Amino acid sequence: MADYFTQMATELGISLWLVIIILIWSMVWKFLALWKSARKGSVVWFIIFALVNTVGILPILYIFVFSKMKSRKINVKKKAVKKTKKKK
Repeated sequence: MADYFTQMATELGISLWLVIIILIWSMVWKFLALWKSARKGSVVWFIIFALVNTVGILPILYIFVFSKMKSRKINVKKKAVKKTKKKK
């Protein structure tokens, strides 16, 4: 396994340590995005994160942008329902 990473680093012309740091960075963000999408019940996002590797870019966008957009829509709907219940 170490030979694979060494060969990959030399072919890319970068340090082995940089390859390892990029892999750890990607795995951490992927794990966080998978965990958050599973907790929110976002099956489509979970599958995308499981299959696509974007070195942490897509998971970061999901965590800080897309997951908040959906929750805002839900909160607006809940507030509208509460207001109509109070009027009755």
